[in-house]
Amino acid sequence: MKNVVILGSTGSIGTQTLNVIGRNTDKFRVLAVVAGSNAEKLSEQANLFHPEYVGLFDINAVKNLNLNYAPEIYAGEDVSARFAALEKADIVVVAITGMNAFDGVISAILHQKAVALASKEVLVSGGEFVMNLARQNNVDVLPVDSEHSAIFQSLQGEPKAALDKILLTASGGPFRGKSAEFLETVTLEDALNHPNWSMGPKITIDSSTMVNKGLEVMEAKWLFGVDYSQIEVVIQPQSIIHSMVE
Repeated sequence: MKNVVILGSTGSIGTQTLNVIGRNTDKFRVLAVVAGSNAEKLSEQANLFHPEYVGLFDINAVKNLNLNYAPEIYAGEDVSARFAALEKADIVVVAITGMNAFDGVISAILHQKAVALASKEVLVSGGEFVMNLARQNNVDVLPVDSEHSAIFQSLQGEPKAALDKILLTASGGPFRGKSAEFLETVTLEDALNHPNWSMGPKITIDSSTMVNKGLEVMEAKWLFGVDYSQIEVVIQPQSIIHSMVE
């Protein structure tokens, strides 16, 4: 039985993580959940899974918690680092977007907790530092992002020397093939209308400009210890294959 800390439990990845845990209660137990300010959804999750610890970044949102039991509650900017260091924790799922995830990742690594990473910004901004720290502390950094998880699974059982190329797939987003004239007229709603996936607003917007794939290239470099020359992005509109290795 592994004790799981979920940083960013109310977002898309965090919600899916709880869904997986709910179907595998013989293997996983929710030890702690953290959200930004969505106290209502956090309360629903906590009341269902009864984690020992509940946390919010937004101190003012604590008053909106409505819990049917009495966990330990913490709030403030240091809550992710605090929960990532919990002695009982076995794995820390980092599903917070942006640089808010950094403290939680570093804390988990320093306390030798496995990190399931969905926040690409951590490796984009500090990949060399984070991965070196993980190696020094003998900590696994496991990719949760769908493309990188596909690569990770494809590499299982293969010697590193056998890897020639990583093929990252991209749908091309809602504006693939559109003219420059068309792009001058697009709205926020257009950019949020991804043709294949239902994701959080930040990732959806980044995908509409393909910026997200650029971040994933940087993420792949550090996760898998390859040169940029070994990473190729392939436009695949059908999104049948998440990613591949050669």
